[in-house]
Amino acid sequence: MMLFYVFTLLLLSNVAASKSIINSLLLETGYIGVGELEAVQLFYYFIESERSPEDDPLVLWLTGGPGCSALCGLVYEIGPLSFDYAKSSVGGEPVFALNPYSWTKIANIIFLDAPAGTGFSYSTTLEGYDVSDTLSAAQTYEFLRKVRESLYF
Repeated sequence: MMLFYVFTLLLLSNVAASKSIINSLLLETGYIGVGELEAVQLFYYFIESERSPEDDPLVLWLTGGPGCSALCGLVYEIGPLSFDYAKSSVGGEPVFALNPYSWTKIANIIFLDAPAGTGFSYSTTLEGYDVSDTLSAAQTYEFLRKVRESLYF
């Protein structure tokens, strides 16, 4: 939840500087425990559709790797914000820009840090970091079942 506040503060501090107006952006972050005793804690970013959250599809975004944080997909690929390098200064705060091609214009998106050890996802046991494709798929499926129950739609 702290990341949400940091992200929001960065966003709001740069909106005035870049002259962009963001009417609304629902961003939820959190952890969902999966596996035996929920030892693996998968971190996610959920961004609500800008069009019609109740009617638009839910998309799961897994960044390639393994080991590449979903934050890359969020700010460098399909998320609603990107960095405005022309207005950002070296050593200064980054300036955000609206992404006119964001998939959140037509879909609700979950960006998932998976498997454990990727981005902010972690395990409380050493065994949780020993992941195969099959186990990662099972953990992702369990994550989807659980996160679907926790989201409001």
